[in-house]
Amino acid sequence: MNKTVIAGIAAALILLAIVAVLMTQAPPAQTPTATPSTPTSPRQTTTTTTTTPTTTTQTATPQAAVLTIGVTDKVTDLDPSNAYDFFTWEVLYNTMAGLVRYKPGTTELEPDLAESWSAQDGGRVWVFRLRPNLKFCDGTPLTAQDVKRSIDRVMKINGDPAWLVTDFVEKVEAPNATTVVFYLKKPVSYFLALVATPPYFPVHPRYNPDKVDSDQTAGGAGPYCIKTFVRDQQIVLEANPYYYGPRPQFTQVVVRFYKDATTLRLALERGEVDIAWRTLNPPDVEALRATGKYKVVEVPGSFIRYIVLNLNMPELKDVKVRQALAAAVCRKDIANVVYRGTVAPLFTLIPQGMWSSYPVFQEKYGDCNTDLAKQLLQQAGYGAGKKLNIELWYTPTHYGDTEKDLAAVLKEQWEATGAVSVTIKSAEWATYVQQLRSGAMMVSLLGWYPDYLDPDDYTTPFLRSGANKWLGNGYSNPQMDQILDKASTELSQQAREQLYRQAQQILAEDVPIIPLIQGKLFIVTKPNIQVVVDPTMILRYWAIKT
Repeated sequence: MNKTVIAGIAAALILLAIVAVLMTQAPPAQTPTATPSTPTSPRQTTTTTTTTPTTTTQTATPQAAVLTIGVTDKVTDLDPSNAYDFFTWEVLYNTMAGLVRYKPGTTELEPDLAESWSAQDGGRVWVFRLRPNLKFCDGTPLTAQDVKRSIDRVMKINGDPAWLVTDFVEKVEAPNATTVVFYLKKPVSYFLALVATPPYFPVHPRYNPDKVDSDQTAGGAGPYCIKTFVRDQQIVLEANPYYYGPRPQFTQVVVRFYKDATTLRLALERGEVDIAWRTLNPPDVEALRATGKYKVVEVPGSFIRYIVLNLNMPELKDVKVRQALAAAVCRKDIANVVYRGTVAPLFTLIPQGMWSSYPVFQEKYGDCNTDLAKQLLQQAGYGAGKKLNIELWYTPTHYGDTEKDLAAVLKEQWEATGAVSVTIKSAEWATYVQQLRSGAMMVSLLGWYPDYLDPDDYTTPFLRSGANKWLGNGYSNPQMDQILDKASTELSQQAREQLYRQAQQILAEDVPIIPLIQGKLFIVTKPNIQVVVDPTMILRYWAIKT
């Protein structure tokens, strides 16, 4: 997901503290009501549980029944076993529910389908107690067995986000209808944050048990149900009549998919949509703000952009070639020319403002270091007489219309060495993802929004063998794997910080990925609309009000 801190984000990210909670070995007994808490060390022996906040089912003040949201994004798979992109996760967060969730607008985890949880055995066993009388969108009862079935399914299908489960969970059991027990391979300091991600969401029994069910609309037990889905055109959601929590103010949400930012802006100006989100061009945002007719909400974030280098391609096997491409990148020009100063340069994968972030690429290569790039290319055997031929891929709508400009600027920067020739190619998002997974693209542009707010989420998915298979770039370094594994179980933040610094130094040396920029997103709404966006940069439709 995506994330270099611009002014103001640092404080929010630094406040993050997602840690393990501990207890005894048996499932928790009846516990008194308590405020959700997160102990600082899973080695504590005291039992800690979280209980449900008051959730009345009162109807919100009547307003417009339908909310229309416009995006330039697309849905990949309506299936948490394989979906691993920002917008599809947004749909899943609104149509499904997990055992825990982020309290809207905060980094605090709170009960969702589970009314309490506890941990034992040094954080290796986690026990969750479900709320009573949970149901899927069609009224089918939801039990602990559905949670187990869904997580087993993710592990069996082993899709792109499966590592969020398989890297950590040994097995999951459902000893009775309301109890779910996770047995972990090792203690994980941020396990609750993992449980809040879509791969842990229970899905309706209609999902294919053995295969990815990309167009399945049965959904889960979230605040909205999927009424209709027409791929690349629109998805219509309706308030879930069986949802345990308060009813959303809008009984129906229509998400329309637009081909580009210009068309999306026109749709907002014509009144076709109430919210324009993901992604308007920076000049469009400026122009709409200047009219005074719209509300512009800035979402400071942990959103990052980066370049993936395919190490399986012969041209990129030489580390000096990859280092040369990193040295030739001019992030300041990208930030100012392509994004009109709405983003900041990023010199590592961990966003600025998040603890353990170090600008290792700046220290090793500087910025716009064309001379160093020429030297490295010469050492690799390339020059004016024998140029390095690069295919640079981008997707035209998923990240907004600026992608074409970003690719053009990178081409100019690399070719300024006199030893590189760049061919630019593009593919729409669904095709792009398939080509990425299969390792078909030599150099590709991607972005990242956080799965969970921890430095691990900006390192392990990209750099650890197996967890990074979705990138299709073939990167594997046993030393990196060892460092990341140790960091995931280390209890001391100071010790973890040193480990992540080592990982970033190896990243800068190996260069399987080149970090580019960290940004924020913009939501443009009609003036009466009030939105809440999590630090994970997910728009909660059920929390939108007028």
